[in-house]
Amino acid sequence: MTENKRPIYYDDVEKCVDDIIKIVGKNIIFGMPLALGKPIPLINALYNRVKSDTSLHLAVITALSLEKPTWSNELERRFLQPFVERVWKDIPDFQYILDIRKNNLPSNFVLKEFYFKAGQYIHVPEAQQNYVSSNYTHAIRDSLANNINVCSNIIAKKEINGEVFYSMSCNADTSVDASNGIKKMQAEGKKCLAIGEVNNNLPFMYGDVAVTKPDAYDMVIENPIYDFPLFSVPRPVVSVADHMIGINVSSLIKDGGTLQIGIGALGDAIASGLKMRHETNTEYRAFLNDAGILNNYGDIINRVGGLEPFKEGLYGSTEMFVDAFLQLYKMGILKRKIYHHEGLQRLINEGFIKNEINPSVINVLLEKQVVNSRLTVTDFNFLKKFGIFKEEVEYIGDTLVYKDITLKNDLDDKSNRDEILKHCLGTNLKNGILLTGAFFIGPNDFYQSLRDMSEEEIKQFEMTSVLISNQLYGDEKLRSLQRKDGRFINTGMIATLFGNVASDMLEDGTVVSGVGGQYNFVSMAHALPDGRSIIMIKSTRTKNNNVLSNILYNYGHVTIPRQLRDIVITEYGIADLRAKSNKEVIIAMINIADSRFQEELVKKAIENKKLPKDYKIPDRFRNNYPEKLEKLVSPYRKEGFFKVFPSGTDLTPDEIAIGKSLRMLKEKIAAKDLMIIPDLIMNVFKSIPKHAERHLERMQLDRPSTPSEMILQKIVVYALSSAGQI
Repeated sequence: MTENKRPIYYDDVEKCVDDIIKIVGKNIIFGMPLALGKPIPLINALYNRVKSDTSLHLAVITALSLEKPTWSNELERRFLQPFVERVWKDIPDFQYILDIRKNNLPSNFVLKEFYFKAGQYIHVPEAQQNYVSSNYTHAIRDSLANNINVCSNIIAKKEINGEVFYSMSCNADTSVDASNGIKKMQAEGKKCLAIGEVNNNLPFMYGDVAVTKPDAYDMVIENPIYDFPLFSVPRPVVSVADHMIGINVSSLIKDGGTLQIGIGALGDAIASGLKMRHETNTEYRAFLNDAGILNNYGDIINRVGGLEPFKEGLYGSTEMFVDAFLQLYKMGILKRKIYHHEGLQRLINEGFIKNEINPSVINVLLEKQVVNSRLTVTDFNFLKKFGIFKEEVEYIGDTLVYKDITLKNDLDDKSNRDEILKHCLGTNLKNGILLTGAFFIGPNDFYQSLRDMSEEEIKQFEMTSVLISNQLYGDEKLRSLQRKDGRFINTGMIATLFGNVASDMLEDGTVVSGVGGQYNFVSMAHALPDGRSIIMIKSTRTKNNNVLSNILYNYGHVTIPRQLRDIVITEYGIADLRAKSNKEVIIAMINIADSRFQEELVKKAIENKKLPKDYKIPDRFRNNYPEKLEKLVSPYRKEGFFKVFPSGTDLTPDEIAIGKSLRMLKEKIAAKDLMIIPDLIMNVFKSIPKHAERHLERMQLDRPSTPSEMILQKIVVYALSSAGQI
């Protein structure tokens, strides 16, 4: 393939597969981004070709292969199947995932992933064995070390001023650097390919490295039949424990600062807490007072966070652009803009320059030596790019030209400067960024919101390489200024009394998810002078019907080591661990543990001489029980706070009721609640309540035609009744 023929266009993935094999050979090492950005039609065609031809070998290097929910019994099928068909309609499955679930992978295929959906492959030996542990910022480095010879991702297409451009859209994270790596290998004479697959359902996202010309790819696949819908991740249930973690986190976010959060219930809980703080501040402060948060953690809140509504607002600096950020934007919380210019950003941080342009701006820029008194082309381009000069102003031969007015470029000449200020100044700063992200995924209405944005609006949400979003290296001064008062919030599974955190793997070596960007953001929080890392941990988990503590004395795996300890939050409170001694750290961690396990933790610490023999837990931290939280939240729920789905849901009200009822029934069965049997027997002889009819219709059990359907009908009615839904 010659350089001047880039790219070759295809409307058939099978023909593209033919040429991939011709060019790179029979040993194909295929790299594609995590989550949403995978070219499903292409990888399915390639995988099926390899299955049918044993002379070929395919290795796929990626992360987070998405799959639709599945069911394990008839009741689950009746509940899930209509929901799956509605939310994931027309989205193709990954053929290799279907074969993994059937334990039917061909011997000439291997899948290597550096991140799993949490719990996705706990019981899949091949996935456990082929997992590659990498920081997100090392993903491409490690993929190239595995000798990828094809990289591919889905792309958005747009014509700008008569020229076609592609956007890496949902996955600028690693796609940018993979493409650059392929180009470098091609220059070295290696046979390799960069392939884009156009999907017109993708929103066209902007960013300095996310938008490319067609020649960034060797091959481009484009056909309307490949415009599959984007994979939806519906909003999850947000529990009381989630909300309590979120409300604690919300008090540590400083107005005018920077925020990083992830997907899931805890991210939604943080957004909900921030909304309460911003929109209903009186109730927010009252709740923090009722919960004892102000009394117990007022000092760190005053030092690190705040309680006031957001006047300056927040900037999002995150690897993952999640729906919670979009909700914060709509609430008017995500509104602090940053600018890609060190001098300008510094002056904004110091309060010398505001969004509105006035004549003093030029004086400040001169005084702080951001521009020269005799404006250069570079100075002019800077002033125009950021809206300090009007768009119509031109720089011609060392003069400024505005309409029919020509002015010297000399700011030392007072009369000339006055004329420049009169005719050339803009009204507001331009090209500000509200959020910098590397990839996105979310529910269907999240994608639609992005598609509905104007070009001006969507440019505020820039997509970029993970090497930019997840670290300071490369432009430390500017990024440090932009990411001021950064609060980098991540989730862990288990924390020890010493401040170690396990987030990706169990101590027996079972990989649950992956490191992802967690280490990157923890490290960045410590590198920034005003940054803080916040790790969220649910205090307990349930295994085999037993409640276990997630706060342990010690644990046999560490993702974030204790020397990088900072802030840990559970539903019971905040542990400020940075710069603290062993004793101080242990006490802080015990204070936020579930009280059913606190005495055991104290005993262990005393046995190992980490606490004084006479140490006693303060009374105010000895009531850490779920029942306390339920009682605390209950009156506020009646006022509309702490909703199960604070940002809405794809589920209908009936589906919410059915889902809750079946989940509670499942918990009773797991707990071996013997009262279920006589209750079910009694339910068999009762008539069907009228209020249950629509729920039964949803479960296709309103007209049972077989004995098994009749039994299922009675089970559903019992579940609804015992859960208080009918």
